[in-house]
Amino acid sequence: MKEKMEFKTETKRLLDMMINSIYTHKEIFLRELISNASDAIDKRHYLALTDSSKASDNYEILIEADKDSRTLTISDNGIGMTKEELVEHLGTIAKSGSKEFLEKIANEKTPDVDIIGQFGVGFYSAFMVAKEITVYTKSIQNGEAHVFTSEGLDSYEIDTCDKEDFGTKIVISLRDNTEDNKYDEFLEEYRIKELIKKYSDYVRYPIKTWVTKYDAKEDAKDDNEEKTHLELETINSMLPIWKKNKSEVTDEELNNFYKSKFMDYQDPLSTIFVNVEGMLTYNALLFIPKKPIYDFNDRNERGLQLYTKGVFILDKCKDLIPEYLRFVKGLVDSADLPLNISREMLQEDRSIKKIATNVEKKILAELGRMLKNDREKYEEFFNDYGINLKFGLYEEYGAKKDSLKDLIILASVNNEKRITFAEYKEKMAEGQKEIYYAIGKDKEAVSKLPQMDLIKNKGYDVLILSDDVDEFMLQVLAEYDGIKFKSINQGDLDLIDEEESKKIDELKESKKDIIEDIKKALPECKDVIFSKRLVEAPCCLAASEGLSFEMERVLQAQHQSHGMKAERILEINPNHEVFKAIEKAYESNKESVSKYAKLLYTQALLMEGILPSDPKEFADSLCELMVESVK
Repeated sequence: MKEKMEFKTETKRLLDMMINSIYTHKEIFLRELISNASDAIDKRHYLALTDSSKASDNYEILIEADKDSRTLTISDNGIGMTKEELVEHLGTIAKSGSKEFLEKIANEKTPDVDIIGQFGVGFYSAFMVAKEITVYTKSIQNGEAHVFTSEGLDSYEIDTCDKEDFGTKIVISLRDNTEDNKYDEFLEEYRIKELIKKYSDYVRYPIKTWVTKYDAKEDAKDDNEEKTHLELETINSMLPIWKKNKSEVTDEELNNFYKSKFMDYQDPLSTIFVNVEGMLTYNALLFIPKKPIYDFNDRNERGLQLYTKGVFILDKCKDLIPEYLRFVKGLVDSADLPLNISREMLQEDRSIKKIATNVEKKILAELGRMLKNDREKYEEFFNDYGINLKFGLYEEYGAKKDSLKDLIILASVNNEKRITFAEYKEKMAEGQKEIYYAIGKDKEAVSKLPQMDLIKNKGYDVLILSDDVDEFMLQVLAEYDGIKFKSINQGDLDLIDEEESKKIDELKESKKDIIEDIKKALPECKDVIFSKRLVEAPCCLAASEGLSFEMERVLQAQHQSHGMKAERILEINPNHEVFKAIEKAYESNKESVSKYAKLLYTQALLMEGILPSDPKEFADSLCELMVESVK
């Protein structure tokens, strides 16, 4: 007898909320119904473990589209529902049969049970596309068959029906097309296959649908006959590649999976399998692309794909991987992640953070292995992604510096290839107290710096910082294994012997008048001193401790300098012929020192790659000096 029943909750309000708010994409309904069908088969499979009469020879999920009647049907041969279960599970929103089933068997051993849905609202997502839903179901518990019908408003109807097989068949009568929504798309063969592959490719049971096949020409009876027929085809892959043992998967399979999944034309540089079982169980399959792919610079594209029990949930889950590793592609599959009722958003939970932390550790461990065992491959990796590791070390005030410092490789003056900080330390000369570095685009540029003269004489190596972030990174690190980092053009290098240092100090006292006049001519300089680092160059520009010239340049480029500038110190080589010429001119005309001071300062600026504020004044002074020299 047909019964009309009122929904047990404020159905219209809740349905409106789910249809218009909870689910952001209408296509999600097919994923939800397939997941429910998989749950139902799981339940039947579990019961069959202790009662073989309840087993099926061939578990499957069937999707059928009928364009004439505009219906889409999803069928399974799972456990089915009794009348009471129809009322309880479909007549009450958010009453989850799957959750209740899990609670019922919580204390039993269930090696093969894998329930996807736990919220009881997935069924109602179908009302996003349906004007009416009819559910035919036959329970394996009592053998009775019933039909549930609803338009998703205030009520539903339940009646008895004839159904030969156990399980559930859901018939969706699609809404009429509108200007904004074309519901007929869900009747198209290509679209059904596309959604199955996208969301449910790794559901453990075969998902079948009717697929058009083309007949061989000789099979056609005449030329006017349509040379096609429909054939039932399994669309989903069922067993995810990441659920297999690593030893069972070939490199070719992994490469093909990566290229098709993440739209790359090259094999990945490296592949990382993660399989964790315990309080939190999950699998992850991660790839480091050989070269940055199309979305590398789009920070909104960061994230790993998220699956739960093989069902696709989210394309780019940013919570699963840190920003500095955004180049890594891959996925995480876990049965333990706390999803909200739409399955499309993650709730705040420590489980997410635990997975993200472990995924990060696995990636860094793989990079460490590559650095140690395959240096050439790591060099290739660092060419493209090294700057990401540098930013990762610098960000968050160096919170991750201990994890990343041994993965950084930098060019240096004394080495043909880039070296780690540990390798620099190992090759330090006897008596060397600090790790020296300089800013420059390459070895040639750094080698020409006037500050390099004394360091070359000592045979010390100098790290070359060529990226904007490099010096910020070293400032965060401050030291490596107890040895401080030291810029070659900032502060006192303390490299000359005591006797030479004493001579310069004495000279400073005897020549203080000329130095003072030079300083007066250069108000932009904090100080003018005799250099203890120059050998062959006439002068150089040094910065006080703190903000360096490179940091000043980077901050200005980012419009974050707020008027801050590195404090400039002009260092003059007292042994150079230029200073002797200035002394001679000073003796005959003290006023001339201002012109020479500005020329010397501008020369020092240019050697640092800093343009003078008044290039014309510099050019005019240079021309005047040239004219005077030939008089």
